Amino acid sequence: MMPRYKSERGRELIYESYNKLLAAWGAAYEEIDIPTVYGNTHIITAGSPGNPPLLLLHGTADNSAMMWIYNIQQLSEKFYVIAVDAIGGSGKSEPNPTYKKQFDQAVWLDEVLDALVIRQVDIAGVSYGAYLAYHYGIMRPSRAGKIVCMAGLVPGSQFEVMGKMMTAFLPEALFPTESSCKRLLRKLSGPNYAVFENNKELMQHWYYLLKHFNNQSMMQHKITIFQPEQLATIRDKTLFLIGDQDRLSHYPKAIAKLEENRLNYKIIPQAGHAINHEQSGQVNREIIRYLIG
Repeated sequence: MMPRYKSERGRELIYESYNKLLAAWGAAYEEIDIPTVYGNTHIITAGSPGNPPLLLLHGTADNSAMMWIYNIQQLSEKFYVIAVDAIGGSGKSEPNPTYKKQFDQAVWLDEVLDALVIRQVDIAGVSYGAYLAYHYGIMRPSRAGKIVCMAGLVPGSQFEVMGKMMTAFLPEALFPTESSCKRLLRKLSGPNYAVFENNKELMQHWYYLLKHFNNQSMMQHKITIFQPEQLATIRDKTLFLIGDQDRLSHYPKAIAKLEENRLNYKIIPQAGHAINHEQSGQVNREIIRYLIG
């Protein structure tokens, strides 16, 4: 099985940095490991268990500690937040050999929710996490409540996904120096990239992930190309939030796909792919408004 980290020292640096980011959340939290058929899944919970549950799903090669640092305070006031480290990703979830052989995203999330005794849950995700959120909504309509997809799209082909990813991340991701990481960040962001660059721990973590994490360990998280009749099943309970400067989700073909399938979306000004970092206040309000009203 592909090791998640390029070296043991790299893993240590990422985990140390992960813990520093958690300490900067500014909200009380609890870390829990949930056994699943694919290995242990690490989650972070915040907020009162009496609040409506909200499942948070991060993007490829990201993790919960870095993804929700600017959102957790406000969201945990309204929800019982369950931030999941994707199994195979750069967080603290630990995949087992079964993960490599036969990974089913819906079954995996079923097991996480079953362990928490949660029958139905609202979901919010960013980038790949946005895809995973609506994927679960399609595969498990009775378990998924409302869904918010940030910096996400509905691709028409695997080629479209790979083409956009390669254009966005290369060549900088191939040669992860601190300067190339900064260039990549500015390439992916809108004008508000300072929310990263002025946060020393966040930038350090981003650099460690690019340098020490093996992205191929997320390859089991496949993208399904859904048909219009499948997408229609989530039409009335899904909102897409798209940054106006996000090269990965704001382009004519992606917007046309949302409109063709009559999926609700809102364009967030002055935001790139890291929409929930760059415009955290507005994104937090949009999530709360859509899910609670």
